[in-house]
Amino acid sequence: MAKEKNTEKKVLEIAEPIILEKGLELADLEFVKEGPNWYLRIYIDKQSGVTIEDCETISRILEKKLDEKDPIEQAYILEVSSPGIDRPLKKPEHFQKYIGEIIDIKLYKPLEGKKEYQGELKQFEDGIITITDENGKELQFVQKETASVRLAVIF
Repeated sequence: MAKEKNTEKKVLEIAEPIILEKGLELADLEFVKEGPNWYLRIYIDKQSGVTIEDCETISRILEKKLDEKDPIEQAYILEVSSPGIDRPLKKPEHFQKYIGEIIDIKLYKPLEGKKEYQGELKQFEDGIITITDENGKELQFVQKETASVRLAVIF
């Protein structure tokens, strides 16, 4: 796991300036092994929404720069995309941006007999996520103890 995090850090230092220069935000970055393949996934975002052209542009520039700098030892597949409508919330700025939105929280360990919660994001401060559930009950979660936090998709 440490090796993957070190690779992510190296790639972040290369990718973030390129993405910012193009007027986009680096929403997330992950380097993961799935089956026999390694994937470098870069999630980009912008206020007006990410287009296929944005993804193509960043992919082409990053591919060249990553080949040039060669921060990754093994073969991998580069994927550049939008974080999607159920985007993960990981950074403090993600949480601040989506205060007032409905989010889904999945926990590693059950809390009050449940591992999944949904509610309106009320606050994020010092790694504590505060939501109000559908019954109006205020709940708090330590971000480090969550398996995932995503924007809820409600139809």
